[in-house]
Amino acid sequence: MVADDVMQVVAAAIVEQERLLLVSKNIAPEVFYLPGGKPEDGESAEQTLVRELNEELGVSPFDMNLLGHVDDVAVLEGVPMRLTVFAAQIDGPPSPAAELATLGWTDGRDSYIPRLAPTIRNQVLPLLARSGVFGPSSPG
Repeated sequence: MVADDVMQVVAAAIVEQERLLLVSKNIAPEVFYLPGGKPEDGESAEQTLVRELNEELGVSPFDMNLLGHVDDVAVLEGVPMRLTVFAAQIDGPPSPAAELATLGWTDGRDSYIPRLAPTIRNQVLPLLARSGVFGPSSPG
């Protein structure tokens, strides 16, 4: 059970051609995250991901597989956060909309890595590597 004062966030690890999709927000364009967002009342994690990816990137996710949960502090809000991470595919090319500033793709060894939100860099990338979803040394 997660405490009521913990911010819930759902994110998608989308890997294409051995590169992971990253996004940044208009309020902090120098910091990159996985795409996703906060659930609305009554939404499941999967429903949140479908809504957020449609709103922010104009795509629909499919083949969503829960990878795990990460507990940390949200970098922008400075509050406790539980991040639920899914591996997912998308149905077309993403294009940033809504509150997103830009998107990018990382191979895990490039200039995006120091610009990742600490939770993504320190906890989510190792989770993705352990799961075999993504990592500089993952088989290709």
